[in-house]
Amino acid sequence: MADQTPTQKIIEIDEQITVGTLAELLSLPVSKLVGELFKLGVMATINEKIDFDTAQIVVGELGLEVELARKEQTPLMRKKREASDADEPRPPVVAMMGHVDHGKTTLLDAIRGAETVKGESGGITQHLSAYQIKHNNRYITFLDTPGHEAFTALREHGAQLTDLALLVVAADDGVKPQTIEAIRFAKQAGVKIIVVASKMDRPDADINKLKQQLVEQKLTPEDYGGDTIVLPVAATKNQGVKELLDMILLVTDVEELKGVHSGPAEGLVVESHMEKGKGRVAVALVEKGALRAGDFVRVGSTYGKIRTLQNTSGEVLEKAGPSMPVVITGLRELPDFGDEFEVLPNEKEAKDKAATTATERRSGPATGATTSSELLRIISQKGQLSELNVIVKADVQGSLTSVVDSLKSLGTEEVAVRIVSSGVGVITESDVHNATTTGAIIYGFQVELPSAVKQLAARDKVAIRMFNVIYELIDDVKKELETLLTPEIIEEELGRLLVKAVFKTTQKEVIAGGEVTKGKLSLPAFARAYRDKELLTDNLEVTNLKSGPTDVKEVEKGNLCGISLKTAEKLNLKEGDRLELFSRRTETRKL
Repeated sequence: MADQTPTQKIIEIDEQITVGTLAELLSLPVSKLVGELFKLGVMATINEKIDFDTAQIVVGELGLEVELARKEQTPLMRKKREASDADEPRPPVVAMMGHVDHGKTTLLDAIRGAETVKGESGGITQHLSAYQIKHNNRYITFLDTPGHEAFTALREHGAQLTDLALLVVAADDGVKPQTIEAIRFAKQAGVKIIVVASKMDRPDADINKLKQQLVEQKLTPEDYGGDTIVLPVAATKNQGVKELLDMILLVTDVEELKGVHSGPAEGLVVESHMEKGKGRVAVALVEKGALRAGDFVRVGSTYGKIRTLQNTSGEVLEKAGPSMPVVITGLRELPDFGDEFEVLPNEKEAKDKAATTATERRSGPATGATTSSELLRIISQKGQLSELNVIVKADVQGSLTSVVDSLKSLGTEEVAVRIVSSGVGVITESDVHNATTTGAIIYGFQVELPSAVKQLAARDKVAIRMFNVIYELIDDVKKELETLLTPEIIEEELGRLLVKAVFKTTQKEVIAGGEVTKGKLSLPAFARAYRDKELLTDNLEVTNLKSGPTDVKEVEKGNLCGISLKTAEKLNLKEGDRLELFSRRTETRKL
């Protein structure tokens, strides 16, 4: 076997096998196998059957030097490649982009005939998801990119994966900052843009106003003399959807998209997460070649053997070609969003290449040159930077990457977010212990909080904050950072006093009299003392004002008054000097 290590043993089993029989074949105690299945969320006794895929998963989790193969199909047969399907037409990859709540997910629902928007928090897409639909006997792949600016990294990757961008803009709301951002990403990626004027069934929809706004963004519609296609759509009524799909296929024909359908597969990860009963799951988009179950893959800095290969509807696939989104299991670790994958001849090559990638990533930042200005900035910040310690747990790797990247971008020269730890999955007791040690706040994004962990956090006085919408999480972190900012001191000029006489001078107090020549003196106040143009001191506190023998709170311009000043050191004030009074207040600063 070319793709087997010398120590691996091949065991052929049927599509289904009892737990007891599998334990016997693996030379394991049944209790150990049952326990490992339980960890994966599979409740099975000695006489119950599990399917081939589950058997593969549990063998992988046990770390056994065993290769399972279906009796009707050997690993060698699965590795067979066709050489006749290279450079054939491939489906287009279409990214759904635009402003939050402009109807991207609703439009995709109309295309797919499902109501995924009801499952999204606040109706906002939280993950980049990939789907493939069939129209006129041809396939179209859609990437549904999140709409909020916090998912900038995801959306940017989305444009880079894309042949065609559908820019969804609500006709009743028009072009927004996120719309402009999406346009920039799509243009940078060099992809064709089709503008979808959504929500055309709204009474205040104005497609002409929208087209004018598009002209300002250098996307001139066809009926304005440009080359940008603008299609009106009312997704909730299924109006304009067929025309949109027809246009996507027309553009595809013009672009003559082709792909290599044979040879080792390559592509990108668009999502990853842990799933009960399956372990590590990744959603990937094949860019070239043919991907099959049983292939050894290097994905970013991890690797594995593909145990299961399905489309995004859950159907088992024999192989997947260019532009096809697939769901795979069998990786040793969760990959990051945007990680490239490639099929390699055997496990050793996949493992070695993953290790090389991991080493490059660890050493990457250290090899980058630090400019002199950057070094000065770092030095000046040392000892002044206040850090907010946080622990982040998210449901999938794509969300985790976006949350962490967004939090890191919140930093200023004074405050920054320090990610103590981060990971995919439920919040654990280990996270609470870590937070206790570091003083961190735990942020959970679309994950569960077990009651035992909640009780432990309450006992140890650890803050755990749970969110289902990413921008609400980020807003909460912003508020915490703002409490660490040094308050801004705001001064407001009040008035001027020309000193006519000095009645008392001590080490810490001066009492004088004079005329208000500008503005109005009032309490509370501070003062600066000047002699001609020379500043004598700016550290005076006004403790009292008198009009004759009476204490007063304010004195208007043109009036005479007495003034008492508290000084930090002795001040030799003289007739003819002037006092400039001002108020001082502090305000909480915003990020």
